[in-house]
Parts: sequence; C-alpha cells; structure tokens
Amino acid sequence: MIVVALVVFCASRSLFQGLLLTLEHHIPCLLGALRAASMGNSCVCRDDSGAEDNVESRSWQTENSRVHAPEARSHPRDPVRPPRRGRGPHEPRRKKQNVDGLVLDTLAVIRTLVDNDQEPPYSMITLHEMAETDEGWLEVVQSLIRVIPLEDPLGPAVITLLLDECPLPTKDALQRLTEILNLSGAAAFQDACHPARHRNTTAVLGCLAEKLAGPASIGLLSPGILEYLLQSLNFQSHPTVMLFALIALEKFAQTKRNSKDLVLSNAFWVNLSKRPCWALAGLWKANVILKEGRQFTYEKVDLTNIRAMLNSNDVSEYLKISPHGLEARCDASSFESVRCTFCVDSGVWYYEVTVITSGVMQIGWATRDSKFLNHEGYGIGDDEYSCAYDGCRQLIWYNARSKPHSHPCWKEGDTIGFLLDLHEKQMIFYLNGNQLPAEKQVFSSAM
Repeated sequence: MIVVALVVFCASRSLFQGLLLTLEHHIPCLLGALRAASMGNSCVCRDDSGAEDNVESRSWQTENSRVHAPEARSHPRDPVRPPRRGRGPHEPRRKKQNVDGLVLDTLAVIRTLVDNDQEPPYSMITLHEMAETDEGWLEVVQSLIRVIPLEDPLGPAVITLLLDECPLPTKDALQRLTEILNLSGAAAFQDACHPARHRNTTAVLGCLAEKLAGPASIGLLSPGILEYLLQSLNFQSHPTVMLFALIALEKFAQTKRNSKDLVLSNAFWVNLSKRPCWALAGLWKANVILKEGRQFTYEKVDLTNIRAMLNSNDVSEYLKISPHGLEARCDASSFESVRCTFCVDSGVWYYEVTVITSGVMQIGWATRDSKFLNHEGYGIGDDEYSCAYDGCRQLIWYNARSKPHSHPCWKEGDTIGFLLDLHEKQMIFYLNGNQLPAEKQVFSSAM
C-alpha cells in the first residue's frame, strides 16, 4: 500500500526560516510526512496570494551550488550538519585566517555535505576553533552578520550550524556583542535597501535566545534589542527580515520574564500582512503571547471543509502545526516529520506545495513502513519505502542515495507538484508545471 508522504528537511534551528506547510483544501485524501532540520525554511501549499520578489543569486553562489550524487551510505544522513572533528592531542591549532572568507567558504560547500561519513569542511573546523575565545567568537558572529547574502537559502542554516557548534559565549562576550551591534528601533530602519544584515542579525539573535534560555536570555533582550526586533516588523521591512524577527521574538518568549515584557508590547502585530509572515504572526498572537481570557486558535478554527490535514497525533516532537492542520513549521536542527491523515492504495493522486522559503526540504511519497526518526536522521528518501524531491540542492532521494535532477533550485513562491500513479507504478515530480522523468524505484519494495 502506498501512502502519501510529505517530508521536509529544513536547515535552521529556530525556523529560522520558520517552516510553514499548507495543503490544498481540495486534496481528497493524503497521508504526509514533513521533516525539517531547523530554523529553517518554510513551505505553504498554493493559495491566491502572490509570492514575494526574489533577489537573483550571485554568480559565485551558482557556480558552487552544483551537487554531485554521493555513493550509497551505510549510516543515516544529516542533510546539512556535518560531523564535528576536534583537533587531535598533538595537532597544532590552525592559523588564524580571514574570517569572512572562511564563512563564505563554509556557505559554498555546505550544500554538498550529504553524507555523515564526510569530513566537515576545513573552513568550519577553523571557525569553531577560532570561537573558543571571546575575541574569536565575536569575530565569527560579526562575520556571519556581515557577509552572508540574503539570497542564499542556506545562509540561516550556516548561522545556526556554526553557532550551535561553537562554545557558549560568556557573559562578557554577550555584553560586548550588544555594545558592538548597538541595536535600537532606529537601527531597524537603517540600510532598508540592504536587508541582508538585518536578516542575519535577527537570525543570530534568535539562535542565541534559544541556546541561552533563562537568565542569559533575559540579559540579552535589552530594551534596545527588543525595540529593534519590534521595529523590524514594520511594514517597510523586507518580509524575510520580518519572519526572522518574529522567530527571534518567539525564542526570547520561551523565557517567562521576556514573555511578560512582550505581552506589554502590543504594536508588533499591526503590520504583519506580508508573506511569509502573516500566518506565523497569527499563530504568534494566538498561541505564544498569551493574554488572560484569549481563546486558543485551535479551539475556534472551522475544520468543516478540510478533508486532509497534517496529523497532530503522528508528528515528531519539535514540529509546530497550525490550528487548522494545513501548515507546519520547524525550528529545530533535528529532522522533524509529520504524516497526513489519510492513505491511498489505488488510482492516481496528486498534491501541490508552494515553497515560501527556499531552504533544504525533502518532499515526496512513502509507505507506512518508511521510518521517520528525527534524532537518528531518518526521513523520507532515507529508506527503500520512500522517495523524495529536494529542490534546494537539486536532488532526488531514494534508499539514502541521491542523484541530481535537472530542475533549477527552487525559490520562494515556486509550486512543487507530486503525482503518484499506482496503476503505472510511478512517481512524477513537477516544478512550476515542468516535470521530471518518472521515478519507479520505491515500487520494488512497496506493493
């Protein structure tokens, strides 16, 4: 029996590119699984809203984004996070290099690391070593903010991966970072035509807020930073900046004292009508910043016309599902999955997803036997019972093996189609209506 599986790998801890996934109301029945690696990246099924304009990728990024199919692996795969290798006892510390160059080198190579057996890139190891001191940590953080381009969908993933693997900053380092950034409401309006710095700043703040939940998070959320994040939600801000500002605020709200401060700040949801922020803002207002007497959204949402949704009773622990079951978001660096509420065993089936953020996601079909183990790294495409489409790294996954496909990298607003023909025993993937050759491997295991 074949069931629909929708699995998304997202690269980022706090969703930094907050994962949203909305299924069409007219899909008759669907069983899906969504798997995400963090902070990362979002998708929403087709609706009538227009997609935001996208900035063309730089030429160096395009040249480094080609992915080659790796050999079969004997271990589960982390689609973004490479294993960390420390120095040996007699291995000298690497010489300090240009930090900006190391960050850009890591960004260029990270999309090719699809095997757990691969060594982490030299640039990442060097950055981790540099960050072992307060001075080095500050240099790395400032470089992440300064040089990662807005148009690279793996930018927030690199921020998360590097900060996750670096030692926790000291209280003095956090204080110095606050002074260096000098954030305020006025700073949120500066360089409006160059939003990359603001996106990276809000991504860094969100990551730190989660890592330092507790007294350190309270100390980090100074009046200036709170004003900066709230003003970043202004209608003049770039939608991606608004998205990461929302996520950063949510991470700060995990600490009770910060949450109380945010309850008193009522103006931040006034101008959140832009994609990809509007859905996240609604969830934020109803379920994160709680006010006495406010009814939870899931208690009042109308599910009458929804025939298939993401299954809140069959979901891994860190995935966030919207009250109507048509959207999901991942803020964790583990590989979160969710299945839908119906299966199919005959006929021809089709569904569509519109990506709202363009990071690492894998979406496709699976049987009930497919394994979804978030901490072990299993999801769609990692066994013989599933097949997945990855539009960020331009790969098709089956049985933990990948092969390149001919579609260009997906971008915000693209529509991805998934056709399952159980009569012909084939799966076909589409990008904006352009189809790839049929995939049939999974039918050798799934009948």
